[in-house]
Amino acid sequence: QVQLGESGGGLVQPGGSLRLSCAASGFTLGSYTMSWYRQAPGKERELVASISSIGGSTNYADSVKGRFTISRDNAKNTLYLQMTSLKPEDTAVYYCKAERGLRVYWGQGTQVTVSS
Repeated sequence: QVQLGESGGGLVQPGGSLRLSCAASGFTLGSYTMSWYRQAPGKERELVASISSIGGSTNYADSVKGRFTISRDNAKNTLYLQMTSLKPEDTAVYYCKAERGLRVYWGQGTQVTVSS
């Protein structure tokens, strides 16, 4: 059974850091393009970062460049998002996504709240 499970969210003060994890089961994460998306209340889901299956090239939304880093550990079948210098506008539910051709899988999301 294919599953994606995010963890690592929580409440953090502005300027703080969090690392999100997305554990995959039922498929080989390394052969999929993996992405992190987020959705804030009242807003559309937006792409935060992605990492390709071949070569591991990365892509970031302008709003997170220089602050967030996407990576994956194929041996652990896990995707990560290291978030630093967090801002209140980073508050959202964060989702991981796996995509390969017509196969698309989503996790259930993890809440990140940046507030003092």
